Amino acid sequence: MKIICIGMNYPAHLAELNNPLPEEPVFFMKPETALIRAGLPFFVPDFSNEVHYEVELVLSISKLGKHIQERFAHTYYQEIGIGIDFTARDVQRMCREQGLPWEKAKAFDGSGPVSKFIPLTNLENPSDISFSLKKNGELVQQGRSSDMIFNFNQLISYVSKYATLKMGDMLFTGTPSGVGPVKPGDRLEAFLEDKKMLDIKVK
Repeated sequence: MKIICIGMNYPAHLAELNNPLPEEPVFFMKPETALIRAGLPFFVPDFSNEVHYEVELVLSISKLGKHIQERFAHTYYQEIGIGIDFTARDVQRMCREQGLPWEKAKAFDGSGPVSKFIPLTNLENPSDISFSLKKNGELVQQGRSSDMIFNFNQLISYVSKYATLKMGDMLFTGTPSGVGPVKPGDRLEAFLEDKKMLDIKVK
């Protein structure tokens, strides 16, 4: 099982980080150890002083595929969930400045909690899905899938050129604006439409 994450896929998020619009999708991987079992907290790692939350829609891959044409990509997922891409922003910044990979800023243990998945057919409008994140009861992130630079099908097609997709793989699809830091004692609640899907305590 792979966890594939898309970076820089919402214009407003790029603006808040002063990054240019990408010409093609950007992706990286998280290991299976990035997942957090339901009900367990997120522990801030001791190697970072600036861990940020990034809420994202997550697709569950439903069948094997490689070199998937965009027009067929919709047949490779039927369920969606929500996840948080925890990022050690200070470590990421250092990696970028030195021209190094991002893995230690993005792929550390517990950095990718994901909710249960629900059928896309349960949603009122699967082509325009709203999602949000609350920190300590305050709304901090809000996005819609229709705002993505690269849509679900484009992402599936692009990633499958480089890595074979398998049943059970997870695809994080990017975060909207509003990312920010977490500290011990914080509580994060992630919503898909109006349904709470994740409730995480930070320690």
